[in-house]
Amino acid sequence: MYNELPADEQHEIEEALLHDPELAMACADLLLAQRALDHLARAPRPACTAAILQYSRTFMR
Repeated sequence: MYNELPADEQHEIEEALLHDPELAMACADLLLAQRALDHLARAPRPACTAAILQYSRTFMR
């Protein structure tokens, strides 16, 4: 998913995906879910950010 594995381990996973259709299907499902979740990233409302910043200014006074 993130290409964080060493090359030899990456190759082993690719081989496993080629020879195990169930694993390949599960991996494809996870990649689709990841892509869908990446598009759902949201930012807080400005009012929430302002409230948190205001609270941090008065915390422990």
